[in-house]
Amino acid sequence: MKWHFEDFIYGAFDGSVTTFAVVAGAIGASLSPMIVVILGFANLFADGFSMAVGNYQAARARAEYIQKERKREEWEIDNMEESERQEIRDIYAKKGFTAELLDEIVKVITSRKKVWVDTMMKEELGLIEDGRRPIDTASSTMFGFVIIGIIPLIPFLFIYLAGISLSSASFTYSVISTSIAFFLIGIIKGRIVKKPLIRSGLITLFIGGIAATVAYLVGHLLASLIK
Repeated sequence: MKWHFEDFIYGAFDGSVTTFAVVAGAIGASLSPMIVVILGFANLFADGFSMAVGNYQAARARAEYIQKERKREEWEIDNMEESERQEIRDIYAKKGFTAELLDEIVKVITSRKKVWVDTMMKEELGLIEDGRRPIDTASSTMFGFVIIGIIPLIPFLFIYLAGISLSSASFTYSVISTSIAFFLIGIIKGRIVKKPLIRSGLITLFIGGIAATVAYLVGHLLASLIK
């Protein structure tokens, strides 16, 4: 199985925000630590699985669409060879190639069917086969969602195991742990893309903070309306 960085970040970010929203709502309702933990873990795995399935379906649909278009291009090359060759000529003429160089490019590309099809897929349709398997994208999303999304719940696990009641400081714990989760996502991203780690962490923390604030404000507003 191959991990995909962008799907991991996608899952991790969403996991942190949604878990924080559940925790914030539970604190606002003055629920017990046990209920906070139960709701948090239920959301963590149910929503994480839902996101993974959604990502799987999206990746599979894209792969199937690309394969359908590839078969169509192969058919057109087999049955409409001259018009397809002219399309290659037109594509590279628009890029500024002329005369003998253009003739050579067309000759080289159309001499191998796979190269010809790949060129048409990319230049005409804007489709690139990245070789990503849907199961890998889904697994990366689920892993990121759970492994990072659990961080906002960690303080409440300790509170529950220690038998301590929720207090006004509980929300502070949630904010701190969620901030750590966002900063950690940024650190991971910065390390992989070779960017300054602290700067990447702070940027992700800022963006995640906005998302978490929106989630909290919506939950707080709904709670006020219900009351």
